[in-house]
Amino acid sequence: MADIIIGSGPSGVSAAKALLDRGRDVLMVDAGKTLEPEHMAQRDEMAAQPPQGWDKTRRDAYQQGQFETPDGQARRYGSDFAMEPADATLSGEHGWFGLRSSRAGGGLSNLWGGAVLPYRQQDIADWPVNITQLAPHYAAVAGFMPVSGAKDGLCDLLPGIEMAGRSPVPPGPQARNLLERLSKKSNRLALDGIHFGAARQAVDGDCKACGMCLHGCPWGYIYSSQRTLSELKSHPRFTYRPNAVALSFFENSTGVDVALEGGETLRGEHLFIGAGVLETARIMLASDPSGTREMTLMDSQHAFVPMLHRWRSTPRPDALPYTTLPQIFVEIDAPDVSPNLVHAQFYTWNEHFARDLIANYGFGLGITKPVLNAVARRLIVAQVFLHSQHSSRINLRLSGDGKLIPTLQPNPQTPVVLKSARQNLSRAMGRVGMTTLGFATRLGPAGSSFHVGGSVPMSANPVAGQSDTLGRPLGLSRVHLVDGSVLPSIPATTITFSVMANAHRIAASAP
Repeated sequence: MADIIIGSGPSGVSAAKALLDRGRDVLMVDAGKTLEPEHMAQRDEMAAQPPQGWDKTRRDAYQQGQFETPDGQARRYGSDFAMEPADATLSGEHGWFGLRSSRAGGGLSNLWGGAVLPYRQQDIADWPVNITQLAPHYAAVAGFMPVSGAKDGLCDLLPGIEMAGRSPVPPGPQARNLLERLSKKSNRLALDGIHFGAARQAVDGDCKACGMCLHGCPWGYIYSSQRTLSELKSHPRFTYRPNAVALSFFENSTGVDVALEGGETLRGEHLFIGAGVLETARIMLASDPSGTREMTLMDSQHAFVPMLHRWRSTPRPDALPYTTLPQIFVEIDAPDVSPNLVHAQFYTWNEHFARDLIANYGFGLGITKPVLNAVARRLIVAQVFLHSQHSSRINLRLSGDGKLIPTLQPNPQTPVVLKSARQNLSRAMGRVGMTTLGFATRLGPAGSSFHVGGSVPMSANPVAGQSDTLGRPLGLSRVHLVDGSVLPSIPATTITFSVMANAHRIAASAP
């Protein structure tokens, strides 16, 4: 019998790679939604010409779908294929909840910003697995996923992966200027616990800096696990079953049965669930292996902190070439703020800035559109993430219709730590010619960072509701959870790279 993997997102393909390397047969079960033909045709039409050949009409048409995205959703290529609407997954009152699931081939990696960092040992001190054990699996993942970046000031702080020989995606003029200014003040900033460097991104070195990152890269240079899935399909021991939604499972002494939507049952030697934390919770609650009626998610809450730079940017930041993924990472390592790192990703100019300014601060204050466009060209936004220790939690129950009912557990530490982190960041950025617009700080809804997990956390000595170091929930021996559901806590730094490394570790060591 083959091992069954549920889900083709980053954790699913990472587990598949490890299992195939061990000589195991793999059956991947996946809803497998794909980009619609009309959107694919528009993407391919853009990719057929260099960015300099796109006229304004074509650029505007390509971007319009993202500007029309419903609240709480994210799109690429004008399509909703990669993210399920809230009502498809959630029941009850859920307007406050920002997390969404995916049933696409490649999962939510079709939408992510490509930011990758390893964790720091101090920030996973409560895990039964350490950075040394994860290190070879970070390296294995970096062997099939591109990792751009530079050997810089972040390497000593976050040494989980070797950066020598790598190159960053060339920064735009604002990011280049900011990095230079930060470098000149690096010794003084270090006294405030500020460490910085070029963003580590899962982006190919062939990036054309066309500025379409947040709309859908026409050439697919931003990594999606669809890429690895395509490679896996050519492996003789790998079988892919799309259009198959897993509902529940049942383990016995000889294997695991997986019930699919539509009534079919599949049997496997072992089961590896990497469906994303919401879908995995739904499957676990529906399977009810240990009488579990409720699960609790940990969140890494985030906020957007806008800043204006006081220097003149030449050339203009909205003139090609430029990218709109995060270009600089700043880590706050300050015990008076948090015992854990606070992570900030810096975004320079993109088309959303001016639209947000006009919508939120514009005509009601009598400010003209040209003025706001000029302000937008000086705007840099830091997306600040907190450790789960300082973030809310979300309880999940299964409703009668098979959907999840979320309930919020606010954390009173969140606004306190966020304010302290913002003040620390504001002081640091003030030293390099930036003014923080503290009044415009916006806290993201619970779950909206998508840095969420820990519903069945790993433990060296698991009890009910926990899993062992191989992601096996208490009482199960053939079922392994391999996505963010098993993380014992959620550090502030980026989550996907570590989820992939942990999934690879589990699958490489599973019996």
